[in-house]
Amino acid sequence: MTAIDLNSDLGESYGAWRMGDDDTMLAIVSSANVACGFHAGDPAGIWKTVKAAADKGVSIGAHVSYPDRVGFGRRDMDVTSGELIADVIYQIGALKGMAAAAGVTVGYVKPHGALYNRIAHDPIQGQAVIDAIKAIDPSLVLMGLANAPILKLAQDSGLQTVAEAFADRAYTPDGQLVSRREQGAVLHDAQLIARRMLQLARQGTLEAIDGSTITIDAQSICVHGDSPGAVAIAQEIRRAFEADGITVRSFLPA
Repeated sequence: MTAIDLNSDLGESYGAWRMGDDDTMLAIVSSANVACGFHAGDPAGIWKTVKAAADKGVSIGAHVSYPDRVGFGRRDMDVTSGELIADVIYQIGALKGMAAAAGVTVGYVKPHGALYNRIAHDPIQGQAVIDAIKAIDPSLVLMGLANAPILKLAQDSGLQTVAEAFADRAYTPDGQLVSRREQGAVLHDAQLIARRMLQLARQGTLEAIDGSTITIDAQSICVHGDSPGAVAIAQEIRRAFEADGITVRSFLPA
């Protein structure tokens, strides 16, 4: 692999409550998953992030979520397909309006938190998200967990997809993310993380939490913007890639 996308979850501040360092991250990553207000983000903050991403030439994606501000979108919800379709359309539409005002476009959709994890293997909610994307803009790309069934479901439904791996998360032996409730689920050592991501980019493999080697076919790597040391981790990954001749570039056409 000679080029790979580096993405981060941004636009998640709310009022006086600050989350992450969007300005610095936007100088490192090639794609920004911008909150749409359902799990985090307020209009002024989202607008600021969209404008900053536009100024830096960073691709913009809609980071859609269950309506769960209190739980930061990390609580599973058993919603109906109709509700989920409407919620996703609403969120994408809001971000599309912001992007249009900034003179850019939304290029992809990345579900957030519990919704992301649920649709990875739940075909009912997964299809609802797919149907919502197709209803508002079928040219949008769906970003999903590498090796998860949601990617094939979306492709079979006519959507383009991009597979994603997580830099700062541990993996189970079967290629799933280790639950945040378990010890060791979130990684913090920037140099270790960079070495893991270099292995992923070059060999398509990672070491699982039990020490086994797993195959991960991913075109994009996420560094969570709310993780402690997120900027340092992203910087170290980019430095390692560039030193090894790997270009950090959006998966979307220029």
